[in-house]
Amino acid sequence: MLVDFNILPEESRVWIYQANRSFTEQELKDIQSKLETFIENWTAHGSDLQAGYTIKYKRFIIIGLNQNSNAATGCSIDASVHFIQQLEKDYSVDLMDKMNVSYKQGEYVAYKALSDFRKMAKDKAVSKNTIVFNNLVANIGEFKENWEVPASESWHSRFLK
Repeated sequence: MLVDFNILPEESRVWIYQANRSFTEQELKDIQSKLETFIENWTAHGSDLQAGYTIKYKRFIIIGLNQNSNAATGCSIDASVHFIQQLEKDYSVDLMDKMNVSYKQGEYVAYKALSDFRKMAKDKAVSKNTIVFNNLVANIGEFKENWEVPASESWHSRFLK
């Protein structure tokens, strides 16, 4: 069951998929339509899942699931992964690679391989104040508080001296 992402409870589980490029306006419209169809039909053992989505910076797809109503199961999580993999194919974009880092350069969102980000930290091209996206947050509360943070407040801090 599709609900507005903004009304999901703070403890709702989130999955964040970062694209290796920005989506075009037309791609965003198409992806939103596909997300709405997927979520509207997303179930766990035949029971509707209360979920919503948001897209940030034209490159992050965030799916939230209210597990108080019905929890995700292995099959329903597999279905969401297959859906994201299909988006990757449809738009020739990488959404599943967790070994990449997105961070802000002014208002621009940059995307680098983790090894490149590590080198940039060593070379002082990024600092503890660089705004990074912590895609490891587990729920909406953490997403609101700890997703877009200075590198010093995220797992990225291990690369900064």
